[in-house]
Amino acid sequence: MSKHGNRTILVCCGPGCLSNHSMDVYEELKARISQAKIKAEVKTEVKATGCHGLCEKGPLVRIEPDDIFYTGVKVSDVPEIVEKTLLNHQVVEKLLYHEPSVGRKVISPKQTRFYKKQMKLALRNVGEIDPSSIEDYIHRGGYKALGRVLSELSPDEVITEIEKSGLRGRGGAGFPTGWKWRQCARMQYYPKYVICNGDEGDPGAFMDRCIMEGDPHSVIEGMVIGAYAVGSHEGFIYIRDEYFLAIRNMSHAIEQARDKGFLGKNILGSNFDFDVQIVRGGGAFVCGESTALMASIEGKVGEPRAKYIRSVERGLWGKPTVLNNVETWANVPVIMDRGAEWFSSIGTENSKGTKVFSLVGKVQNTGLIEVPMGMTLREIIFDIGGGIAGGRKFKAVQTGGPSGGCIPESLIDLPVDFDSLNNAGSMMGSGGMIVMDDRTCMVDVARFYLTFLSEESCGKCVPCREGIRRMLEILNEICEGRGQPDDLDTLAELGEMLKEASLCGLGKSAPNPVLTTLRYFKDEYLAHVNEKTCPAGVCKNLTVYYIDESQCKGCGLCQKNCPSHAVEGQRGQPFAIDETKCIKCGSCMDVCRFGAVRIRGRDKSWK
Repeated sequence: MSKHGNRTILVCCGPGCLSNHSMDVYEELKARISQAKIKAEVKTEVKATGCHGLCEKGPLVRIEPDDIFYTGVKVSDVPEIVEKTLLNHQVVEKLLYHEPSVGRKVISPKQTRFYKKQMKLALRNVGEIDPSSIEDYIHRGGYKALGRVLSELSPDEVITEIEKSGLRGRGGAGFPTGWKWRQCARMQYYPKYVICNGDEGDPGAFMDRCIMEGDPHSVIEGMVIGAYAVGSHEGFIYIRDEYFLAIRNMSHAIEQARDKGFLGKNILGSNFDFDVQIVRGGGAFVCGESTALMASIEGKVGEPRAKYIRSVERGLWGKPTVLNNVETWANVPVIMDRGAEWFSSIGTENSKGTKVFSLVGKVQNTGLIEVPMGMTLREIIFDIGGGIAGGRKFKAVQTGGPSGGCIPESLIDLPVDFDSLNNAGSMMGSGGMIVMDDRTCMVDVARFYLTFLSEESCGKCVPCREGIRRMLEILNEICEGRGQPDDLDTLAELGEMLKEASLCGLGKSAPNPVLTTLRYFKDEYLAHVNEKTCPAGVCKNLTVYYIDESQCKGCGLCQKNCPSHAVEGQRGQPFAIDETKCIKCGSCMDVCRFGAVRIRGRDKSWK
């Protein structure tokens, strides 16, 4: 442990840690350090940073250069941190992270599988800097790429470099970024616009949000480089209104960039002018679609339009427009700084670089991660994610947001890249990754996502508006025990129709949760329809709990935890469940340590 030199304490103040009072930890650390008699030659600085990634274990505190990593830090822990670690160079054992792979607590984040298997490019500064400080960003090489671009490269050379890098859009479709810029640059009518899509409406997704909150200048620098390349002088950052911290940090970063000469007139003495402004979105999921987003910026209803004319030709206010999402823009400065050849050496043949994911659901280590393209689902879920929570069995992972697909255990070794996910019936999307265990009903999952999409459809085109609604009606019938065998064929036919006939990406991808669950989990649909049972015990109308007397040890935990007093019997004797009182909550099954609580009609493979 280092005893000399300056020390920096990085306190995670991302949304997850903030909800657990990390800002109070930050303030207490500052106050205690100012009071403590730390040697004058050791300058100790406390920084409130963006997300550190391991949201499951927050609030997180890192101490550099000592390379100490504390988890679950409370305000009451601060005096011990100051006394032991800062004054006496000792670790606080109770705050160290327990690494399951080695079966012991570790001091450094580099010793955890969660961190050491990641590669951070878009997230290179998130959790490392104070996002309110442009000096922190510059100190880590920020705006260096912009300076080189404006002083040494022509717009065409910038586009060529992005093309060579193989960077594809990280917002969902994976469209080649360089090709998009090239087409816009060729348009000879003005003005041209550059837009950053920070809408991010997927349930369980927070990748773009964390970049805007934790490293806003990387997005700004990327946009200025892109604007120079295509000949734009005005840009917009579209952020959903509930992202109040992202709006605050982006607004402050824009002001700082203007003051330092990175935005505005004659940027860095180059005679190139460019400025950006923030537009706050109303929270409509459909406004994540490019043309709907542009309509929203124009002050119109956020509805998509047919794409027989591309936005690079006629986009915002009918002018040539380049739109990329937050993560794409954040990658641009690092590509221009380190070179296209370096970037393209990472990832797979058709999916270059890294991808940021929000890893959530029934996994032990939930949080924000960034991995090289081509890493397998197994590595992400079981190495970085630490496996399934509660020791349960892995069942599926849903990628790509509500319009993505559900990938089964049989494809656990699937590489995560654009092509592999598409071939499996799913998609990369913006980067949501929701892990499910064996207590998840895949029919109910499909119903959940279609419920969301039916509410978020703008209703402009009939296939999407009526098709999603009808598919949802069928799924409701199946989950409530009124499904018919031909319903499965109808769902498949409606899904294919939606993919072909819908106006925009929302409708075209909306059937994915249904089609992939039908493809990989058809036995569950058949159990719902033919046997009128839900194997996972989720659909209440189709679930009957009972206790296997041969397995029951009479411990009474099921009775103690039953909220409706449906479990009858005495300790030491086998218990029974009164079906007339049972509310199908599953509490009895959750607490039973002997596997005695069963679901009637459930196949043995579902235990």
